[in-house]
Amino acid sequence: MARQQHSDHRLKRQHLNQTRASAVPTTQPQPAANIAIDCGWGDLIMTHTFTDPAAVAAALNQEQHGRRDIAFYVHDPHVILAQAPQTLFLDPSHTYRLWLNAYRQRAPRPQRFSVRRLRTRTDAAGVNHVYEARQMVPVAPEFIWKQRASRQLSYIVAEDHKSGEIIGTATGVDHVSVFDDPDGGSSLWCLAVDPQTEHPGVGEALVRYLIEHYLARGRAFMDLSVLHNNRQAIALYEKLGFQRVPVFVVKRRNAINEALYTAPDGEEGLNPYARIITNEARRRGIQVHVLDAEQGYFKLSLGGRSVTCREALCELTSAVAMSRCQDKYVTQRVLKKHGLSVPAQCFATTPEQNQAFMEEHEAIVVKPLLGEQGQGIAVNITDPDQLQAAINRARNFGDRILLEQYCPGEDLRIVVIGYEIAAAAIRQPARIVGDGVLSVAELIEKQSRRRAAATGGESRIPLDDETERCVTAAGFGLQDILPYGRSLRVRSTANLHTGGTIHDVTAKLHPALREAAVRAAQALEIPVVGLDFMVQAADQPEYVIIEANERPGLANHEPQPTAERFVDLLFPLSAQKRASGQQGERLMPQQNPQARPLDQSHDTA
Repeated sequence: MARQQHSDHRLKRQHLNQTRASAVPTTQPQPAANIAIDCGWGDLIMTHTFTDPAAVAAALNQEQHGRRDIAFYVHDPHVILAQAPQTLFLDPSHTYRLWLNAYRQRAPRPQRFSVRRLRTRTDAAGVNHVYEARQMVPVAPEFIWKQRASRQLSYIVAEDHKSGEIIGTATGVDHVSVFDDPDGGSSLWCLAVDPQTEHPGVGEALVRYLIEHYLARGRAFMDLSVLHNNRQAIALYEKLGFQRVPVFVVKRRNAINEALYTAPDGEEGLNPYARIITNEARRRGIQVHVLDAEQGYFKLSLGGRSVTCREALCELTSAVAMSRCQDKYVTQRVLKKHGLSVPAQCFATTPEQNQAFMEEHEAIVVKPLLGEQGQGIAVNITDPDQLQAAINRARNFGDRILLEQYCPGEDLRIVVIGYEIAAAAIRQPARIVGDGVLSVAELIEKQSRRRAAATGGESRIPLDDETERCVTAAGFGLQDILPYGRSLRVRSTANLHTGGTIHDVTAKLHPALREAAVRAAQALEIPVVGLDFMVQAADQPEYVIIEANERPGLANHEPQPTAERFVDLLFPLSAQKRASGQQGERLMPQQNPQARPLDQSHDTA
């Protein structure tokens, strides 16, 4: 009998939760009313505390310069939109709710990162670093720092155990502390994970921490808003037990969320490397005409001046300069002639001569003469059989194959624009970290999905012969279970297109490297170029230059303003106007076509 009563009680509670989950909060708290909480990026307007739709519209229309206000818990969006149809719009997002008494904790699992409340000013800077890496609008660090002990806002961070860096963040809002919410609610905002982290499950760990944080406070539910097409985030929330509720979001039209209320334009098909430039051009009032979205061709026009570009390759780069960069053998000859350090090279010929070159230099690199994006490159070849296999693979990308002296060290990309340093970043090959459960192949696939999601599909780890060679060289097979905590490099090159990651080092770049990069651009007579160095460290003078890229990717170099520098070069007068404030506010570039405004960036890495 007792067991039956307990079962009946549980079923009644579940029915009550399901019924309540479909309802919008209807209780109007007293005495608190017309509640809006400052979240740093803007005001979170609790619409169900307002009695007058006109007052909600008025609050949104008071959005300050550079802010991103959000009206949440909108029950009748059409009524609010009717108050100011020219300035407001219905956000294309879903609202999800988790009733905290239905939450199921997960058994603790070993992780190489920890999740905790924000504690230091360094944490606050780390939060902004993650925001910038996700193309989100940053928040003043002082604002974040002042909220460290707040009962209203809770900043949660994920910290990498090895590096001490902040690799993820989430913000929680306690509705009881904000406006004495009689329904006992809370909400999740600004979930974001560094797209370059190796660790799986950071997003889930942040969400679980915040759930348990508010569960400990006795809150009844946690809500969130997520764009309707963010499938990865939605899959995570539904896995944790969140359910859709009929609650809407209304926002004020502004430059950062323009893509949410306008029809798709001709730039939709552009990749991130083209889009970062066209976004910057549009912000300055420069006309953008897409010529071939699939191949990245577009024309920029301002006044009587027009410039045709293919991503960062523009008309200012001569055919001679372009040919010098495309041909890796010519690149080396030009740079060597100007006294710059380059590795030894020769063309692949007979097996005997190829092996002799390898034995002379102990280890070599095999690459197609005209390749790009890391295609067909094999690094650190020391075995005759591997050498011939690498040459055969490289022939898939060109008939002429180069053998090059292998120079160990860090892979450094320096972007030069207008013969000045625009950005410098250490590029690291794709890695996976074992969890003791998944195979190497499964971990590669998961990491590849995360990299693709973070870069608009530009960065993926191919499961090809070169990946298998790297895995085998480390003593593993693709179907082996990688031990917990074991880090495994699965590619030999650090190209973004093969899953590599980019880490900004512009501020610490050694003067000798700066000088060498500028001299190299001048020697090649190319105004925009990405130079690939092998260095001992970014703050050390030793280097060799291994390649020059006439069409460098300007995306993923945050926080360096590479796109701004590029458009400055093409349209100097627009740079002067922007500097004097005549072109409106400066906004964070949404480099990834999938990038979202601050409140909508939910990542599940």
